[in-house]
Formats: sequence, structure tokens, C-alpha cells
Amino acid sequence: MIALFAIVLLGGIGLIVYPTFANWWNSMHASRAVAGYVEQVKDMSAEQKKELLDQAHAYNQKLNTLPDRWHLTDEQMDEYNKTLDITGTGIMGYITIPKLEVRLPVYHGTEDTVLQIAGGHLAGSSLPVGGAGIHTAVSGHTGLPSAKLFTGLDSLTEGDTFAFHVLDDTYTYQVDQIRTVLPNEMRDLDFDPNQDYATLITCTPYGVNSHRLLVRGHRIPTPAEADETQYDKADTNRTLVIAGLALAIVLFILWIIWLIVRRSRKRGRNAVSGTQVKHAGR
Repeated sequence: MIALFAIVLLGGIGLIVYPTFANWWNSMHASRAVAGYVEQVKDMSAEQKKELLDQAHAYNQKLNTLPDRWHLTDEQMDEYNKTLDITGTGIMGYITIPKLEVRLPVYHGTEDTVLQIAGGHLAGSSLPVGGAGIHTAVSGHTGLPSAKLFTGLDSLTEGDTFAFHVLDDTYTYQVDQIRTVLPNEMRDLDFDPNQDYATLITCTPYGVNSHRLLVRGHRIPTPAEADETQYDKADTNRTLVIAGLALAIVLFILWIIWLIVRRSRKRGRNAVSGTQVKHAGR
């Protein structure tokens, strides 16, 4: 009975612990992906970086001439995936959202395998390298039990900022428009020849996901002072929580084992005592 109770209880604890553990795991993956990206960029020469940026700007200019940029051909998709693929893993840079204390790698495409762990750059939108007449769009999930990602994006207000970090450059955007639209409404992602726009996209409302929340920003000068946001603070807190939970579970298991062993020994002693009494009565 004790063993069955222990199994059921451990299963319940596992269900409770899983979201925290999965969130921590995905946060660690994101941090390592960003760190790996930064190290890769450091190892590149100035000429290599310039070549990659020139290719990205050329791609953005070409994108403006396509008759239907939201439905790329296989050849166009191949060109897209190769442009600004700095590490060979699909990562083109990373995004920081200070208000949410979020720092995420940004990968090419919005396949679910990408959106489960990072931000996904929307194919057909401009690559995040700045310039007039571009409009970058990046999608991220909200409300996943396994990762924070764009959870909290609905708390951003006009005037808040976010930034893309690509190669050695930082492109900062200030929120100027927030809209909720149907999934097939794309006009809010149109180009403006005089503006440098970026839009963050997530599903809404939470649990229903029938619409898309679009948080748009226009390019502003990146502040001279360093970003002091503690993006790794949440990872540290989660690590401590998981370590504490793991210790509690181990102690609980040891306690259950001790109870089982204790009861087994007690039954053994009782059985021996009963046998001795039985023999003594003969």
C-alpha cells in the first residue's frame, strides 16, 4: 500500500515539477545558443561580417520587389535560409525584451520545432539588419508550460523597447503600435519606404489562439548606456528551485524506502516470534 501511494505521489510531483524543469531546460538551451552565437561572431573577421551584412541588405532589397513575398518558391526559400545563417544552425541573431527580461535566439522560419525553443523569423519579412523600407517580423509562442518565450508580450505598451542583436550590431525598436488581428491579416506587416519597422507576433487570447497579437516598433538610436537587464536571473532562480525540488524528491524517496524496509523487518520479526511461540506450545 505504501509503495502504491509513493508511486501515485511521485507521479503527481512529477506533473507539478515538469513545467519548471522544462522551462529551465529550454532557458538553458536559449542561453547556450546565444553564447555560442556570440563566440562564433567573435571568431569572424571584419571582412566576413561585412560580407554577411551586405548579403542581408541585398536580400532585403530584393524582397521588396517580389510580387508575393509571403509565398516564397522553393528556390527563394533556399536563398532565404542561407542568408545570414551565421553558425550553420539557422540562428541569425538574438532578441532582447528588457521589460520581460527575455533574451532569445532568433532562427530562420516559424516551424513548430523552432517556436518551441526560440523566436522564429517570419519568412517573407525583412532580415533584422536595419535600413529604411524594411519590416522585420518575429514570432514566438505564449503560455507554453515548457518555456517562457513571448509570454507577457501583451504587457508591452507604447514606448517600451526591444532589440535585435545581429553580428556586432544592435538594432533597437520602440513600440508604437499594438494590434490584434486574424492570422491571415498581413497588411500591418507592410513596408513603409521611410521607416525601419519590426513586429513581434504571438497567439492570443491565451488558450484560444484564434488571433495574433502584433507589437510593432520603429527603429530608434540604441542607447549609449549598457543594457543592465539581468536576463540570466530567471535561469538562476529556476536552477535553485529545481535543485530544491530534486533534493526534496530524493529525501522523500529515501523516506518511503525506509518505511518499506522498516515494515518488512517488523513483519519478519513478528513472523519469527509467531513461529517461536507456536513451537513452544507443542
